[in-house]
Amino acid sequence: MRLNDLHPAAGSKRNRRRVGRGPGSGWGKTATRGQKGQKARSGGGVRPGFEGGQLPLQMRIPKFGFRSRIGAVTAEVRTSELALVEGDEITLDSLKAANVVRRDMKRARIMLSGDVGRALKVAGDGLKVTKGAQAAIEQAGGQVTTGE
Repeated sequence: MRLNDLHPAAGSKRNRRRVGRGPGSGWGKTATRGQKGQKARSGGGVRPGFEGGQLPLQMRIPKFGFRSRIGAVTAEVRTSELALVEGDEITLDSLKAANVVRRDMKRARIMLSGDVGRALKVAGDGLKVTKGAQAAIEQAGGQVTTGE
């Protein structure tokens, strides 16, 4: 078998419709565009969502939701992931160095999920710790001093 012998399975691909190729094709003359008008012209037509000047649906329906720009640069860190960090001090830079947090993140929030295996010191700006995570860290013999 060679590359020129490879073909898709029979019937799996359909030929492209070639319009405007004479009356015998069934798609000749106006080529499925009807008579005259904006949609019959080359490059003609209206943008998606346009309703002829009526207020479009996407503008009529109620709006909801919000996407925090701070949330886009804030990482969520589980307490179980703190074990991946070398050393006893947890900072934003040490989390980035251990690949727990992406390099483009400017903040991190440590949340309770899993146990803290050893005594850790959580310190530095850009770090926040939830109440549950703080209790777990302190119970393991560590301490939390973040710039909140």
